[in-house]
Amino acid sequence: MKKNKYNYYSALLLVFFAASVQSQNITEVYCGKLLNTETGIWIKNALIKVDQDSGKVKELSNFAKVSNPLKKSSLDLSKQYCLPGLIDMHTHISEDVSGDLIEFYSITQDEQLKIGRKNASITLMAGFTTVRDVGVYIAWTDKKLRDEIEAKKTPGPRMKVAGYYLTIPGGGGDVAIPGYQGDVPDHIRMGVARGPEAFREKAKQVIKGGADHIKLIASGAVLAYGSLPGSPEMTPEEISAVVDEARKTKTPVTAHAHGALSIKQAIQSGVNSIEHASLIDEEGIELAKKYSVSLTMDVFNGDYINEMGEKDGMPEEFLEKNRETTDIQRKNFEKAHKAGVRIVFGTDAGVYPHGQNAKQFSYMTKFGMTNLEAIQAATIKAAEVLRMDKEIGKVDKGFFADIIAVSNNPLTDIRSLEDIQYVIKEGYLYKDRNKQ
Repeated sequence: MKKNKYNYYSALLLVFFAASVQSQNITEVYCGKLLNTETGIWIKNALIKVDQDSGKVKELSNFAKVSNPLKKSSLDLSKQYCLPGLIDMHTHISEDVSGDLIEFYSITQDEQLKIGRKNASITLMAGFTTVRDVGVYIAWTDKKLRDEIEAKKTPGPRMKVAGYYLTIPGGGGDVAIPGYQGDVPDHIRMGVARGPEAFREKAKQVIKGGADHIKLIASGAVLAYGSLPGSPEMTPEEISAVVDEARKTKTPVTAHAHGALSIKQAIQSGVNSIEHASLIDEEGIELAKKYSVSLTMDVFNGDYINEMGEKDGMPEEFLEKNRETTDIQRKNFEKAHKAGVRIVFGTDAGVYPHGQNAKQFSYMTKFGMTNLEAIQAATIKAAEVLRMDKEIGKVDKGFFADIIAVSNNPLTDIRSLEDIQYVIKEGYLYKDRNKQ
């Protein structure tokens, strides 16, 4: 959406906020109740001990009472509900809300990175300790941010990044502005290709460059000029070439696909997950089940665009496409869930403001999931898709000490996840509501 001056410059100024976030070394956590995300059972009086060298849980046991006095590196959450850190499988951390795509023609990578640092911090404070970032227009901004976070130079969630989109000319991942006559920077079109061999080469380049997964644009997009969500863009042969190259290095492939035909073509070509899946049909649902392909359906996002898009200057073309896909996506979410397709939590953060990620939970439960299933979609199910199910998604010995805490029981009040009180990532306390 189009930014006003206040929003744009305040976003850059809020880099100070990201830089000012302090962390505290934690060696043990006393949780009044800790959710077992596999069973949905609360473990009462759980004592979590953390190995600070690895940032992982070294022991999970029970306590009779909280130590008094409490050690400086201990945290008393005995009155809180504790869960593993949440996972958002569809973010654009380095981008802010905007319908004015022309800004990407002039913004530098350093400027984009500053925005990313701010958003990374906000996302972490919202309880999301891991994200799969599924594309950025300024190539490799996501990789730089990922590496800064890994080096603990910037506070933020653990990131799995795509580097840039693989897309056809003028497609849903190409920044094409009708009537624009100026030069278009190469770094915003690094993944643009046509033909199987050209896409194979793009896949090689993005893997060699350090991407954790490949994001390809199989169908048209809502927020792109002249691109129709229901229409295929990449051919099955092009998708297959990307998948074939990715399999050589066991690199996952994620496909943006709204349209029913594009979804089926992408699944049959071997992708690992489908993003949006708005117009998926019965055959597509059966194919997703057959090939164990996960769906990431951003069922909250449509309301934000409907409510704020016109007010903030989003092009009518984008608004109309959003209206055409929002309700049917939600109906298909319910159908796919009932059919037993694995649906993981993903929000499209960046299309709506970062930090509001948890608002999607109540939408997932409204359209068919139980509270536990929605939480599992953002923990153990997402961890499986990331191939990190031995490291994240639950709090247990050998897993990263990613822990969040809320005041109310999210199994009965899912919206309690919109008000995170404490955030621990890899044994470091980043958020303590009592100290803010």
